[in-house]
Amino acid sequence: MRIASARREDDFEINVISLIDVLLTLLMFFVLTTTFVQHSRMQVTLPQAESAEQSEQREALTVMIDRDGHYFIDNNEVLNPGLDSLKEAIERVGGEDHTRPVMLRADALTPHQAVVTAMDALGALGFTRLSIATTQAQAAGKK
Repeated sequence: MRIASARREDDFEINVISLIDVLLTLLMFFVLTTTFVQHSRMQVTLPQAESAEQSEQREALTVMIDRDGHYFIDNNEVLNPGLDSLKEAIERVGGEDHTRPVMLRADALTPHQAVVTAMDALGALGFTRLSIATTQAQAAGKK
């Protein structure tokens, strides 16, 4: 007489190791392909101008200055606000193409010296196509 064992012959196991491998692969794919936008962290209120010329700025190098005078070059913060480190960061991101247009986006409350320092660094590197971003001013007489 055979005594029933705790395990029957027709029981089966589910091998989850291959499932875990696939899930980890998918997780790594999504982590590596996700774009993290940092524009929401950088709050820049642009100054207003009466006449805003709309020009196509494709492939423009963007230099942003927040109200505290911190520099961002194409969404990368420059940690040392000195002129030499700003030049190095612009040269590293901008590359050798000094004919590339540069969009300077400074907050309306940015100290004037921070804007002049950025323009000085760009001029010293040979960038000549500089434009300053503004917003359209609201007309006083219009309702």
